[in-house]
Amino acid sequence: MAFGSFDQQGGNQPMSEINVTPLVDVMLVLVIIFIITAPLLTHGIKIDLPKASSTANPEKPETVTLSLDAKGKVFWNDQPVPDEQLAAKMAEAAAKQPQPELHLRADHNTRYQKLAEIMSAARNAGLTKLGFVTDPSPAAER
Repeated sequence: MAFGSFDQQGGNQPMSEINVTPLVDVMLVLVIIFIITAPLLTHGIKIDLPKASSTANPEKPETVTLSLDAKGKVFWNDQPVPDEQLAAKMAEAAAKQPQPELHLRADHNTRYQKLAEIMSAARNAGLTKLGFVTDPSPAAER
């Protein structure tokens, strides 16, 4: 290490080394402080917390599968349903709590008009959860 000297030969040049002694002193003080305070951070204070009751988990709604074949026949959970009784079944399902999910499955040859009528009847009955079920296989395999 080069310290300043009393000879005049190079006395005007700045020091080329950094004095790290103050940095080491500060770091050692910080390490000692952390060693002393670390055990205090893990020590807990025993307190009596208030008790609270939470609401019960909501029940998972049942699923109603409404299927349409290529001829336009309607099936409610795989049971054939005449068109006249479909609106009554939908109103009955809409009155349940929690309201069931209506899964609509239709043959790829089903007319859109029939699907639109069923979706309209479901909305008029008060069913709000309507989903379409499709076949994930590619159309080329048919």
